Amino acid sequence: MDTVSAQETVNLELDDLQSGVLHPRPSPYVGRYLLLRIDDRAAGRELLRRLHPVVSAGRPSSDPARGAWVTVALTYQGLKALGVPQESLDSFAPEFQQGMAARAAELGDLGESSPANWEQPLGTPDVHVALAALSPDAARLATVVERARRAHQDLPGVEVIWRQDCYQLPTGRTSFGFKDGIGQPAVEGSGIPGSNPRERPIKAGEFILGYPDETGSLPPMPTPQLLGRNGTYIVFRKLHTRVAAYRRYLRERASSREEEARLGAKMVGRWQSGAPLALSPDHDDPQLGADPARNNDFDYHDDLRGFKCPAGAHARRANPRDALDSEGSVYVRLHRMIRRGTSYGPMLPEGVLEDDGVDRGIVFVFVGAHLKRQFEFVKTQWINDGIFIGTPAEKDPLAGPNDGSGAFTIPQRPIRRRLQGLPPFVVTRGGEYCFVPGLRALRWLAELET
Repeated sequence: MDTVSAQETVNLELDDLQSGVLHPRPSPYVGRYLLLRIDDRAAGRELLRRLHPVVSAGRPSSDPARGAWVTVALTYQGLKALGVPQESLDSFAPEFQQGMAARAAELGDLGESSPANWEQPLGTPDVHVALAALSPDAARLATVVERARRAHQDLPGVEVIWRQDCYQLPTGRTSFGFKDGIGQPAVEGSGIPGSNPRERPIKAGEFILGYPDETGSLPPMPTPQLLGRNGTYIVFRKLHTRVAAYRRYLRERASSREEEARLGAKMVGRWQSGAPLALSPDHDDPQLGADPARNNDFDYHDDLRGFKCPAGAHARRANPRDALDSEGSVYVRLHRMIRRGTSYGPMLPEGVLEDDGVDRGIVFVFVGAHLKRQFEFVKTQWINDGIFIGTPAEKDPLAGPNDGSGAFTIPQRPIRRRLQGLPPFVVTRGGEYCFVPGLRALRWLAELET
């Protein structure tokens, strides 16, 4: 078994990192996302100058409940609107330059999830700046949001074009009813422990530009170095969840409430409490689910055929751990991301099986230095496809682009069970690829003279 080494070999320049990139989120918390359009480049630069002191940097607290924080990110179109020289623009990752809407077909955002149906203005060239404000409570959130508001008020060349309030319940559960946010990697040099003691810290260059990654190389970095170093890419996605349809699907295929819970757990890879099937395959264990020292302390090496946790379960697809190789999951480490999921909209009351017409779901943020190798690979090869687990016709049963014709296999003895006719339980409402600059890069952008 790999154990986390106490020695870390890289010194992250934490005083230049936006703390929201690595900051563990408290539970519960509240937050707000804002998207802004820059109509005047001078006003956009003034916006960044004003935001610079609002953004916190430094070593994230080991206590996520401390304080509130703001993160500032920019789209490719936003960098253009600021007047970033073309030579610098051309040095960003191709996927970032294209934007998420242009990558929709590749990502499986088709039909109802296609950009033509996205919530305006998501996926349009109008999205330039993204602000995320998060806090353990509403009072502290209001304070930090007001500081951010003062940064963009009285700037006629800057317009707020979208707002989304979000939250996490004290239980940590999302609209589907499952505890979320359990599996996070440790980033080498951050000082923040990961949630799986069996997983060695991931090289800093997998998440922060300017440092060696798991291949031993420096990831491609935007130029000049002052702009790229200590920055990262984030993937922002608003996902509507069809909770009533999900509940009905389970109800129609289960003979009891206990079997409903079991089928749901098999699809997700965990029980609703957060207890993993790998450690508690036969019944929910709320005490295990609530224990951060135990609820992510597992691998799949003793369950390669998926009798405990199906290989096609959502959590196992997103992070197969040691199930794909015998060399300490080197391959899997190349596709690890920091994941932040935030609920929006009211929860559908327990037991309700009919859709109430209210928009609810999850705002997902993924952090990584390699858009294609991390988010796009996991989404297209592991979530949307089943070749890597030997079931090419199957997609992720919860988050995959299902269309009513797919299936989900549950290995069991004496004969496996196959759930047929999987409808889409998640619909993409929109999203974008963003760049989160370091603090020195923010200042550089604010002082551009092009």
